[in-house]
Amino acid sequence: MALASSARRSFHTMLFLKRMSDPRHSLIVALDVSSAAAAQRIVTAVGDSALLYKVGLQLYTAEGPGIVHDLVTSGRKVFLDLKYHDIPNTVAAAVREAALLGVTMLTVHGSGGGKMLRAAVDAARNHPDLAILAVTVLTSLDESDLAKMGVRGEVVDQVLRLSALAAASGCHGVVASAREARAIRHELGPGLLIVTPGVRPAGREAGDQIRVVTPAEAIAAGATHIVVGRPITEAADPAAEARAILAQMSA
Repeated sequence: MALASSARRSFHTMLFLKRMSDPRHSLIVALDVSSAAAAQRIVTAVGDSALLYKVGLQLYTAEGPGIVHDLVTSGRKVFLDLKYHDIPNTVAAAVREAALLGVTMLTVHGSGGGKMLRAAVDAARNHPDLAILAVTVLTSLDESDLAKMGVRGEVVDQVLRLSALAAASGCHGVVASAREARAIRHELGPGLLIVTPGVRPAGREAGDQIRVVTPAEAIAAGATHIVVGRPITEAADPAAEARAILAQMSA
């Protein structure tokens, strides 16, 4: 556990130093499209205004690992957001394959349990630059949704339970709404990465997200990364929109 805590501190320290010098290390642009061609158009349009891109279920299902390989070989960093959730051996095997692709971050479901989380972390040990992130509660869910699934209490209670389990299992960080980020920092300290989806620039519609925040609010709450999709990818000038978001984050 001491080694796991040390690794998490190293990740956080490295990220802090990078972010202080360049906030682009904290912005993840979501490539929520259905083809490599569409993804490439976004990456080209964003240019050097972003360094890290999310490949999720939609794009990975459409294009497979080739899209990840193309992004990595072009010098971009990839956040592979496939939310692995299966028996420990299966998840470990998937993590090993993802590591070989050269991804920088990947997600597993915190609700998969401690054995699964530890298996994922162990599978990535030979890849020290790969961060394993545990998904807590999706930003499309609220208390009524959790109650229907038999989960008692408020959203923050479940987020904290799963975040504590992730930390105890050696994960480098969690995925959670920035609305819960401050509570995670208070309970678990500065060691964990916190990646926050559901981020919308001020004045933008929430879309299919419920627990949304602005970029500035996310960083102020303790997030180390924010995930932004449509506000950038559907903008008339994606590069300019990305730069505007970076300015909000820095402020």
